[in-house]
Amino acid sequence: MTSMVGLVALTSPIVAQTAADPVLIPAAVLRVDREGLPPISRLDLPPDDLGFSGARLAIEDNDTTGRFMGQDFDATEVATTPDAAMADLDRLLSDGIAFVVVLADDQMTLDLADRAGDRALILNALARGDRLRGADCRLNTIHVAPSHAMMADGLTQFLMWKNWPRWFLIEGSHGADTDFADALRRSAVKFGAKIVEERIYEDTGGARRTDSGHAQVQKQMPVFTQRAAEHDVVVAADETDIFAAYLPYQTWEPRPVAGSAGLVPRSWHPAMEAWGASQFQNRFEALANRPMREEDYQTWLALRLIGEAATRTGSGDPQTLKDFMLSQDFEVAGFKGQKLTMRDWDHQLRQPILLTTGQLMISVSPQEQYLHQTSQLDTLGTDRPETECEFETP
Repeated sequence: MTSMVGLVALTSPIVAQTAADPVLIPAAVLRVDREGLPPISRLDLPPDDLGFSGARLAIEDNDTTGRFMGQDFDATEVATTPDAAMADLDRLLSDGIAFVVVLADDQMTLDLADRAGDRALILNALARGDRLRGADCRLNTIHVAPSHAMMADGLTQFLMWKNWPRWFLIEGSHGADTDFADALRRSAVKFGAKIVEERIYEDTGGARRTDSGHAQVQKQMPVFTQRAAEHDVVVAADETDIFAAYLPYQTWEPRPVAGSAGLVPRSWHPAMEAWGASQFQNRFEALANRPMREEDYQTWLALRLIGEAATRTGSGDPQTLKDFMLSQDFEVAGFKGQKLTMRDWDHQLRQPILLTTGQLMISVSPQEQYLHQTSQLDTLGTDRPETECEFETP
């Protein structure tokens, strides 16, 4: 990638080819970068190759099998802006790319899916909004990124196992914060937690702009959290990274913090070592010279869906691959201890949720005491009887 708006073709070489030319299975990774304030911690500054390095590892992995099956995989990397995203998608579709991995917010992901229509399968590798899997679901979209509901349920199961049922919920003032807070409220009802008090932290625009802004938010936390109803844990919904990082060790009462800070639900974490993850992490770090982030993992997993479908079907036909990915026979390994499968009612990829601190893995949900008649993974997120998704044929 040479600029924030550009195209870079990425193709792993074929080491062993059949007598005929290998079948090319092209995909693209479309990352929509929005301008905004930097993260609270400089340790969280996004690298230029965010998501793209996950794609590069996936292409290597896909070609490891593909070279023996006469298949060749590539992924075109596109870093774009909201204003240019539609034109870049059109360019990819005009090049015949039938699989587009999207790293964008909820609304942009939905807009891109509508633009693609039946010309491409969109693999959502970032947006967590539950409406994308519900009222705004699209037939041409697979959700590799876990939903807010899955994240909330994974966290709630652990908090209930710890016998911390009384929550003090603090919600940010942005739309994404509300979406996560709503998921936490539903999860509390689902698993029997009680939200004893709720407060909204209003973003006044001063935080994170200057050093004094950081100090101001930090100093506000003890006063902001005092006189709350008796609670076991503070649960924060701060998807926009305004205040939650300042909560641990700053609350008026000495309580653990969970949600958007403290104990955080994630799809991936650099400390993950079980189920072959150490070797996977090492390969990524050798390639990217940094630890793997969630965006990298979700992009890697999205492209691995394509590779696994091609291996299992022995086909490079886009429609054949799409049909198989959405079938009950499909499964893919994700270094999370069990095979990942697809929900047919909303096209969400089932997967465990990791519960993490800054340095460590604490637990993995679903917790063993929560059972399900079909798949224990369906205790996380929106189950079939609860779905609001009604696919419309394009």
